[in-house]
Amino acid sequence: MANTTVTTTSHHEAVEDDVSQKLLDSAATLAYDPATEVDWETPLDKDFHGASPEWSSLYGTRYWKEMTEEQRKELTRQEAASVASTGIWFEMILQQMLLRDIYAKDPTSSDFQFALTEIADECRHSIMFARGAAKLGAPPYKPPRAVLELGRAFKTIAFGEAAYAAILVAEEVLDVMQRDWMRDERVVPFVRTINNIHVVEESRHMKFAREQTRRRLRKAGPTRRHLQAFVVAVASYFIVTSMVNKDVYANAGLDVKRALREAKANQHYKSMVRSSCSGLMEFLSSSRLLTRPALAFYKRANLI
Repeated sequence: MANTTVTTTSHHEAVEDDVSQKLLDSAATLAYDPATEVDWETPLDKDFHGASPEWSSLYGTRYWKEMTEEQRKELTRQEAASVASTGIWFEMILQQMLLRDIYAKDPTSSDFQFALTEIADECRHSIMFARGAAKLGAPPYKPPRAVLELGRAFKTIAFGEAAYAAILVAEEVLDVMQRDWMRDERVVPFVRTINNIHVVEESRHMKFAREQTRRRLRKAGPTRRHLQAFVVAVASYFIVTSMVNKDVYANAGLDVKRALREAKANQHYKSMVRSSCSGLMEFLSSSRLLTRPALAFYKRANLI
C-alpha cells in the first residue's frame, strides 16, 4: 500500500511539473510587452465605448434608455477603468500570495519558475491597467476601506488551495468579460489591445491556478476543505462586488442615487456575471468547494 501511495504521488508530481513546463514554454513563445504593444500615444477617441455596452451595470435599465449615447460611452469608459483598478488591487494581492507560497521552495522546479513568470506578467498587467485607466480619463478607483483591509488580511493568511482558487475566481470573471470587449469594434482600440494581452497571458495563469488548487486539495480533509471553501467564497464576493465603484456614476455625470438603485436591481447585469462564472462554478463543484455556506456568498454576488 505504501509503495502504491508513493507511486501515485510521484505520478501526480510528474504530471504537474510537466504542466508547469508547458506553461513556461508557452510564455517564452507568446508574451507581450504592453509598453510597445499598446497605442499609448493616440489621444482618446470619445466616439468609442470603454467596454461592451452590454457589460455596463446600467445596460437595459430605464436610466440607460434615457441616457444620451455620449453619456453611455462615458459610463462604459469609467466602468472599464474601475474594473482595471480592481484588477490592479487583486493582482497586488495575488503577487504577494505567490511569493509567500514559493518562498524557500526548489528554484529549479518548473512550478517555482512559472510562479515567478506569472508575477512578472502581473507586474506588467498592473502597469498596463493603470496607464489604460488614466488614458480613459478616470480617477484612481479603489475598493471601500473595509474591503481594502479585508484584502490585506486575506493576502496575509490565505494559503494553499484558498489562495489559488481565489486567484482563479478573479481571473475567470475578467476573462469572459474581456473576451467580449476585445472583439467588440465599439470599444476604443487601445482597450481592445489591453484586453487581448490580458486574456492571452491570463489563460496560462488560470491553468496554473487550477492545477495548484487540485494539488493542494488532495491533502485536505473535510474540515480544511469546508473552511477553505468558505474563505474562497467570501473573497470572491468582495472581488466581484468591488468591480464597479459607485463613483463611476458621478464621474459619468449621472444621478448617483438613481444609478445605484437601478444597477442594484439590474437583472441583465446579474445574468451576465452569472454566465461568466459557469465554468468556474463547475470547477469549484468538481473540487467540492461549493459547500452550503459558500453557496450563500456566491448567490449574494450573483455568481450562481
